[in-house]
Amino acid sequence: MTERTQVSSTWTVGKVAETFGVTVRTLHHYDEIGLLAPSARSGAGYRLYTDADLARLQQIVVYRRLEIPLETIRELLDGDESAIEHLRRQRATVMSRLDELQELVGAIDHALEKQMSNEKLTATEMRELFGDAFDESYAAEAESRWGETDAWAQSQRRTAHYTRSDWESVKAETDAVNAAFTAAIDAGLPASSEPAMDAAEAHRASINRFYDCGYEMQRNLADMYLADPRFTKTYEDIRPGLAQYVHDAIHANADRHDG
Repeated sequence: MTERTQVSSTWTVGKVAETFGVTVRTLHHYDEIGLLAPSARSGAGYRLYTDADLARLQQIVVYRRLEIPLETIRELLDGDESAIEHLRRQRATVMSRLDELQELVGAIDHALEKQMSNEKLTATEMRELFGDAFDESYAAEAESRWGETDAWAQSQRRTAHYTRSDWESVKAETDAVNAAFTAAIDAGLPASSEPAMDAAEAHRASINRFYDCGYEMQRNLADMYLADPRFTKTYEDIRPGLAQYVHDAIHANADRHDG
């Protein structure tokens, strides 16, 4: 009887990057820190990924989406847990976050029912809610630049009767959008990936709270995020490199819809 051996496939770094939606740079970084190294070589000496390497990468991608640090991921993967145990751990983490989100939704619903206050927030209260992102001088500058536009008029009409509850919803929505961008970039996903572009679409929806924001207008906003150091700093304070990533994701999403 002839012994049968199973031959595993091998993948180049470029093919792995394209298939898993990670950058070549990210894969090289994983290799450098010993998290994921190609374990095969071609006849010409090029390093190749095996099926086992890809299985490890799948685990890494899931852990990164759960915002687990790379060093912790390496400790987890190099430990004694089986693949099944890893999946159970990941599922438990996701479920715990679902519980947190459900609690947050409940808190927001309670705040909406109570309506908290029908009075407009003062400048001090706005600063307490939005922190350094709120500056009274920005409003004056915005009016001088765009006061004659339809978008400015829309924004003034829509926010004229916003209550504390409304502004807290705006803040929560903004934080959620920024968190989605951050999760995508931390997972090593390109700005043209589905999660990044979905975050860009959520960003556009949040702008629609104030005025009708089409894709071309959103492109202009994205360009301003890089052109104006104040806007750039707002994103860079959240996560270095985020301003450029948000810009690129917005343009990629606009291209997706324009196409």
